[in-house]
Amino acid sequence: MKSSVTQKESIPQRSNVGRFGRFLTTGLAPYSGEWTDQERYHLLRRTMFGLSMDTLEAYHGLNLDQCITTLLTKSPNPTVPVNDYNSVEITDPLVPAGETWIHNSERNNDKITSGRIVSLKSWWIGAMLDHPPTMHEKMIFFWHNHLATQSWEVYWPHLTYRHFDKIRQNAFGNFKTLVKEITLDPHMLLYLNGALNRQEAPDENYGRELQELFCIGKGPDAKFTEEDVQTAARVLTGHSIDWDKGGEYLYRWYWHDSSDKQFSSFYGNTVITGKEGEDGAKELDDLIDMIFNQNEVAAFIIRKIYRMFVYSDIDEATEENVIAPLAAIFREADYEVIPVLQSLLKSEHFFDIANRGALIKTPLDFMIGFWRTGGVKMPSGANLVQRRQIRTSMLWTMSTLGAEAMDPPNVAGYPAYYQFPQFDRDWITTNSITTRALITDSFVYWGYWSEDLLTTIDLIEHCATLPNPEDPEKLVDGLLGLHLAFPASEAVRQRMISTLLTGQQNNYYWTSAWFDHRDNPADAMKKATVELRLKVMFQFLLQLSEYHLL
Repeated sequence: MKSSVTQKESIPQRSNVGRFGRFLTTGLAPYSGEWTDQERYHLLRRTMFGLSMDTLEAYHGLNLDQCITTLLTKSPNPTVPVNDYNSVEITDPLVPAGETWIHNSERNNDKITSGRIVSLKSWWIGAMLDHPPTMHEKMIFFWHNHLATQSWEVYWPHLTYRHFDKIRQNAFGNFKTLVKEITLDPHMLLYLNGALNRQEAPDENYGRELQELFCIGKGPDAKFTEEDVQTAARVLTGHSIDWDKGGEYLYRWYWHDSSDKQFSSFYGNTVITGKEGEDGAKELDDLIDMIFNQNEVAAFIIRKIYRMFVYSDIDEATEENVIAPLAAIFREADYEVIPVLQSLLKSEHFFDIANRGALIKTPLDFMIGFWRTGGVKMPSGANLVQRRQIRTSMLWTMSTLGAEAMDPPNVAGYPAYYQFPQFDRDWITTNSITTRALITDSFVYWGYWSEDLLTTIDLIEHCATLPNPEDPEKLVDGLLGLHLAFPASEAVRQRMISTLLTGQQNNYYWTSAWFDHRDNPADAMKKATVELRLKVMFQFLLQLSEYHLL
């Protein structure tokens, strides 16, 4: 299928998209406006990493309800990570090359452990590059940012894999269930010191983050106390891991504080009755029930979802018209995520013109989105190790841009989702914007190097996926619609057309060159004529400030 989006003159430029005081009055009423490629692409850009041709084909001709149903479909599990790290520097004697290491708990050899961590990160990048046309992979990133951990800190890769698999299986599920599973997850128990939490020396780390970062937040209505943190830590004593069995979860009842636990008035002065022996583990259910009985839990998570998928700043009108009613839906659904996403993504607020192109691309959206939208392919014949090398190079590139996969800066996640007042502007610095330009320039003119491999983007093939690529005006309109989140100015459009025409006035200068190459594909000169014009035009397009918006 060929993409057919064009720039619509009828849609105005965003006039009320100041970072503060936008005065939007739209809410959760179902969107009833025009349903064209522009609206469809807005939905897909926000919920996936780029717009691959497979994605556009899957959604072609679908109405809004059908799009949402498809988006909220769980993706099949990707193939498991394997030993793709054996090299002259690393030889894994426990897992042969090409076989999975996820069942092996080795962590005493730094080279093997590091190799597996990088293998896992590159595996996830591969899953994002090849993700099916659903929202599933973006939701995994959402929950990873919200329930943040650091793989290098834990340094036990098979546990990190299980942690992310747990997020994958629950990404569209019940938030309350996910919180309980993550609380008992060995990866999280190691990361926030829960594995060492015992009655003689209660560790407050997870008890604090469970309330402050994962469930209730730090807003004006989050009035839990320091004593509540300490008391939660006592409830959580005993949940640990078995160091001799590869970090498997182990409840150590003899570490548990079995006394009664009194919480503050914020929790209605709830008392969690202490339990002896193995029954002590059941106090966790009482703790989670108590926390989730607070209305602020739903509101806090809805704000996080809103900042990831709609806009970073939340004003009073948005709080009243969007956050509060979505929080009510979340509570009424007993913390099932799907009803929230359905209501938000079908709403007039989500499709409000002020919310289009209003988010800055994350490094993942920038890098992975570029590959998927541009139809970038792995080099022909690249073997297992070489494919990992390419994805690893992407990993370090995205890290340079501010987002290393599986390793946010701290337990709060990536600053772009919580750091007031800059929020997503944190993704753009004088250094990162220059680096982004160098990356796209390199791709356009030479390709993307990873060790001894060169990955390229075929600009001619990319343009050939659009309708009427021989017509410079239609080609430019198609490219702008595909790569930009809202209509470009006429000046931008004309400059791109002029580049294809090499400054001439007649469209024939491009049409003739396109057909000459198409009819003589083996003629290097005719190919170079088309390719050079496309390279100059794409360099300009990819350096537009608008290109970095979703």
